Amino acid sequence: MDIGIGLPVLRPDPGLSIVDWARRAEERGFASLGSTDRLVYDNYEPLTALAVAAGATTRVRLITTILLAPQRANHALFAKSAATLDRLSGGRLVLGLAPGAREDDYRTGGVDFPRRGRLFDALLETATRQWQDGGDIGPRPSTPGGPPLLFGGFTRPTLRRMVTHGQGWIGGAQGVEKFRSLVPAVRQAWRDAGRAGAPRLVGTAHFALGLDAPQRLHDSLTSYYTSGTFTTESIEAGLASPEAVANEVAAYAESGCDELILFPHGGGLEQVELLADAVGW
Repeated sequence: MDIGIGLPVLRPDPGLSIVDWARRAEERGFASLGSTDRLVYDNYEPLTALAVAAGATTRVRLITTILLAPQRANHALFAKSAATLDRLSGGRLVLGLAPGAREDDYRTGGVDFPRRGRLFDALLETATRQWQDGGDIGPRPSTPGGPPLLFGGFTRPTLRRMVTHGQGWIGGAQGVEKFRSLVPAVRQAWRDAGRAGAPRLVGTAHFALGLDAPQRLHDSLTSYYTSGTFTTESIEAGLASPEAVANEVAAYAESGCDELILFPHGGGLEQVELLADAVGW
């Protein structure tokens, strides 16, 4: 199983360099760098943050985990932005996409929340066609056909989008048991669609390590998950010790996960070192 680390993009410390973080993560052997998405929150915009990380690295994949795709109302411009990052990074971009469930993000962005599913489907049609055909809009992405797409969520439309456009599925950070319970439906949808091979399965988790880790993690997750169906599960699934990280990594690997991306909450550059140590590198 590949292991990635999230960039410090949630309530970011202006004194903590994404460049330094990305370089150290690559040096310590992480397979990917992740960046998550909100509008009504103090966080860096995902593609911008990953572009900074791309310039500081040469090997790691750059993954949006996840990007709220329907909020990108100009579909051709979104496709152009993603193709640009894919080209500039040498084909390292992976797009994890989902509609999201927080209405305030859509209300503030002037995007119709009830129509987000239809907007998502329209974006996918435009983007995949543009990446494949090019036409008058460039650049062409380095990855033939465009960046690999992963889809987040638990609904039938999620599975439909995955088997139509994607290479796999990305689970929310509600713990390994939740992940394990959803994998059979993902694999069955893949088989029912007649797709070859198997879907790529990506998990996500939250962590904080070192001094005051439990309190930092709890405060950060409580701020981030202010409401929603999976608020309690997400907070309780946070990992605040090396032993908890090691156990969760082993459990995800056993569940069939292909890649686990762990997102930091508080602390400084030492979090990269502490996470690498916790997974046994």
